[in-house]
Amino acid sequence: MPLLKFTVQHGRTPQQIRQLLDSAHAAVVEAFAIPVRDRYQIVNVREPGQVIAMDTGLGIDRSERLVIIEIVSRRRTVAQKQRLYGLLAEYLQRDCGLDPDDLIVSITENEDSDWSFGRGRAQFLTGELV
Repeated sequence: MPLLKFTVQHGRTPQQIRQLLDSAHAAVVEAFAIPVRDRYQIVNVREPGQVIAMDTGLGIDRSERLVIIEIVSRRRTVAQKQRLYGLLAEYLQRDCGLDPDDLIVSITENEDSDWSFGRGRAQFLTGELV
């Protein structure tokens, strides 16, 4: 936890997708101070035209390299979220050549009772995880 869902358009190689996931994970580990093995990621690859992401009036020009990251997480501080946004933009540009204009991130927060990592138990509630 957190759970990251990536939406990208067709055209990236498996190696490019893996680098995207690895770089994003590094940013989450650093910003949220989570263990390295706390890694849950899903990639959705879409056909051109299946994703529309305009600029909300900010003057942002997006390309076909757009990456949308949806994050489901326990509550985080505003500072942690802002740090994550900056690190994601930095690491994905550095490691993947992604223009920061082609990155959209959205965080949805939930509570400890909203997670089960297996075995039919809510591990945050049982004390198996802290």
